[in-house]
Amino acid sequence: MSAPAPATAPVPAAGGAPLLEVRDLRVTFTRRGRAPVTAVDGVSFTVGAGEVVGLVGESGCGKSVTSLAVMGLLPRRGTRVEGSVRFAGTELLTLPPAQLARRRGKDLAMVFQDPMTSLNPVLTLGRQLTEVLRAHTDLTRAQARAEAVDLLGRVGIPDPRRRAGEYPHQLSGGMRQRVLIATALACSPKLIIADEPTTALDVTIQAQVLDLLTTLVRESGTAMLLITHDLGVVAGTCDRVNVLYAGRVVEQAPRRELFAAPRHRYTTGLLAAVPRVDAPEGTALHPVPGSVRDLLPWSQGCAFLPRCARGDDACRGGEIALGAPGPRDAGHLARCVHPAGGPAGGAGATAAGGAR
Repeated sequence: MSAPAPATAPVPAAGGAPLLEVRDLRVTFTRRGRAPVTAVDGVSFTVGAGEVVGLVGESGCGKSVTSLAVMGLLPRRGTRVEGSVRFAGTELLTLPPAQLARRRGKDLAMVFQDPMTSLNPVLTLGRQLTEVLRAHTDLTRAQARAEAVDLLGRVGIPDPRRRAGEYPHQLSGGMRQRVLIATALACSPKLIIADEPTTALDVTIQAQVLDLLTTLVRESGTAMLLITHDLGVVAGTCDRVNVLYAGRVVEQAPRRELFAAPRHRYTTGLLAAVPRVDAPEGTALHPVPGSVRDLLPWSQGCAFLPRCARGDDACRGGEIALGAPGPRDAGHLARCVHPAGGPAGGAGATAAGGAR
C-alpha cells in the first residue's frame, strides 16, 4: 500500500457548495495470506447540482470501485473504505446501513454497465420498476404500475404497456439498458452514477443511449457522475473531467480545457490512442504502451513512469502532488513532473505514452 497522497482540495463545482464531495477516498481490499491491494488511493473530486462529471481511465484504474464506494455497495468483509463522501451535506461513509439504503434509489441512483446481470431475470420489467417506486414513494400498486409504464415510454421503449409484462431476456441489449435508465430515474434522484452505461452495446445503440441519458438528466436537473474509458463519450457529455490512473486522480479540468490542452502524459496518451475519422488512410494508431500492471508505487514517484515516453529520474522523487502545472492553469490540475504543452511541443502534440 502506498503512502498517503498530500491532501489536495478538489476543483470546486460551479455554483457554490457541491452536491457530492469526495475527499481523499481510499479503498483497500485484504485477503488472508496476501498483501493488501489499494484500488482507490486518495481520490478527491466534486459534482455540482445539475452537472455532468466524468471519471476516465483504463480498466483497472479504480473507476468502478470509486462509484461502488460512493453508493455503499462494496462488500464489508475484506474491504476497508477511508476518507469522506459527503452528499448534500451528509457523510455517507458513516451513515447507518438502513438510512443509506433509503437514500439509494431515491436520492442516489446507479446505472450499471451490464444490464443482463443487473436486472432480475425472473421478474417482469414492470414488477422491477414498480418495486423501486413502491419502496421510495407513497404510490399505490396501481399508481406505481402506471408510472412504470410511463417511465418505459419516456426512455423510448415501444409499446411500453406490453413490454412491462415481459422479462429481461425478451429485450435487446439496448432496450435493457433503457430499462436500467428508467429504473435509475424512477424516483427523480439528485445524482445518477452511470458506470460504463454503453460498454456492451454497438456503436449506433451507444449513441442513442447516451443521448437519451444526457437529455433526461438535463431535463430533470439531475447531476451525473459518468464513468467511462471512452474519451469520445466524455467529449459529448461531460462538463468536467477527472482522469484516474492506478487509483489516483492524475488530471482534473473542465472538458474543453482538457481536450484543448491536456497536461498529464497519461491523458495525452489516451487522446493519441483515439482513432480519428479525418486522419489520412494508413495513419498508424498510437496506443499507450504496456498495461496498467506496469506501474511504480505512488510513494516512489509517478505510477505512469514505466509507460511514459518522457519519464526520467525526476519522476522518481517520491510523492507528486496534484496541482496547477503552469501559471495559466487556473482550475486545471495535473499530477505530472513534465506536463505536456511546454516549450518542446504544443498541448495537442501527442505520441505513444505522452506528448512530445
